[in-house]
Amino acid sequence: MLIGYARVSTQDQNLNMQMDDLKKTGCDRIFQEKASSAHERPQLLKLIESLREGDTVIVWKLDRLGRSLKELITLVNDFHLKGVGFRSLNDAIDTTTAQGRLVFNIFASLAEFERDLIRERTRSGLAAARARGRLGGKPKGLTKEALSKAEAARTLYDKQEKTVAEIGKLLGLSRATVYRYLQIKP
Repeated sequence: MLIGYARVSTQDQNLNMQMDDLKKTGCDRIFQEKASSAHERPQLLKLIESLREGDTVIVWKLDRLGRSLKELITLVNDFHLKGVGFRSLNDAIDTTTAQGRLVFNIFASLAEFERDLIRERTRSGLAAARARGRLGGKPKGLTKEALSKAEAARTLYDKQEKTVAEIGKLLGLSRATVYRYLQIKP
């Protein structure tokens, strides 16, 4: 069974072009949704649940299925484990053919290679920084200047002579920062 998946990111976009091409391809069922790939996509989940061995998932373009290459690779590998093929109409990828699997595996290998390079560069950079005595991460606690402003904000607030906005203006802080400083235990 050919199963189509059409998606646009926002409500004001339309699915017509994708739907037309998926219908021309002969899709028996088409799951469609208007949702950003950064959010949960209930129709994609329904599509995945409905898949049976021998099915082929067809999308108009790769970016309609996944947000990142990593996500695409994961989805297509999951399809493969279920005995399900995958085709992208505009990207010339068809994992039901030997050439299509080769192209997709080359993409997957390049993505893995890129992740490994990034990991190596990150480790090297952290090691070089440690060798120079630098530690990574966010500094712990407040600076001496910020701590003194926090104490001043607490003192002024406890006197109940000034509003939070006035305290912020006096100390050169935003209201949110004054509130945050007031939550610090003395």
